[in-house]
Amino acid sequence: MKIESEIEKVSSFQHLEMLANQVVEGFISGMHKSPFHGFSAEFAEHKVYNAGESTKHIDWKLFAKTDRLYTKRFEEETNLRCHLIVDNSSSMHYPELKSNQPFYEKKIGFAVLASAVLMNILKKQRDAVGLSVFSDKYEYYAPEKGSDRHHRMLLNKLEELLVQPKVKKTTDTITYLHQIAEKMHRRSMIILFTDMFQTEDDEKLFNALQHLKHNKHKVVLFHVVDNETELKFDFDNTPRKFIDLESGDEVSIFADNVKEQYEERVEAYFKNLALTCAKNQIKYVPVNVGDNFEKILTTYLVEKQNFG
Repeated sequence: MKIESEIEKVSSFQHLEMLANQVVEGFISGMHKSPFHGFSAEFAEHKVYNAGESTKHIDWKLFAKTDRLYTKRFEEETNLRCHLIVDNSSSMHYPELKSNQPFYEKKIGFAVLASAVLMNILKKQRDAVGLSVFSDKYEYYAPEKGSDRHHRMLLNKLEELLVQPKVKKTTDTITYLHQIAEKMHRRSMIILFTDMFQTEDDEKLFNALQHLKHNKHKVVLFHVVDNETELKFDFDNTPRKFIDLESGDEVSIFADNVKEQYEERVEAYFKNLALTCAKNQIKYVPVNVGDNFEKILTTYLVEKQNFG
């Protein structure tokens, strides 16, 4: 299954909701041929029929197609509360895109479209979704709701994030994760999109992530990076000026002179993140802005199955 082809078909559309829907529809149609095809009923607003339940609401047409028994879901069935958190600091507005590049090849654009894609699934399943946005301040908060009006409001907010901020915004991940945690009262799945650029020490960061897990919340951390430049440090060997997007600090170097050391440090940082998240039962998923959204969707589905 190639979600890329679905995205290409609609990349001319600027409308976030339409693009998110196309990604999800492409994913659903592909699921019938994948190991996840059993999950696709989730999207169709059905649930697996369990022996002993009333047969009144079995969808026989779906049984004829799939040879599996599913019953139809109803409006009042809301199984999940999901809170999306998006890091909107200046480092997320990287890399700078060429005029012909789609917005989702920038970190913030990827996080925005991934959030819209998850919202689309949550809406199909009539689950409640909320949103928090932070940088050097707590920019936005909306609690979990399921109405169409609420979804439109969140989509509008996500679209606003695509605009490059005029002032540099640092990342205060720790302060605002603690504040968000304080607002989460009912058990929820919490999904965080961030590039993990923060100056505080790792222990304080993981204390904040642990705080998000109180009340038995499930936490998924999508670590958004541009693999080519941030992971592989793939630059030609001409002298370059590197500018910190959050502090404005500058350094001029030949990329080749530091490439090996840089890659070692980054790899060690990623490994430490993955290990510490595993110890704290936080699902850690590195995602590259150049990739499709399959990893986002399959992670969500597996984690929802485990949410129970």
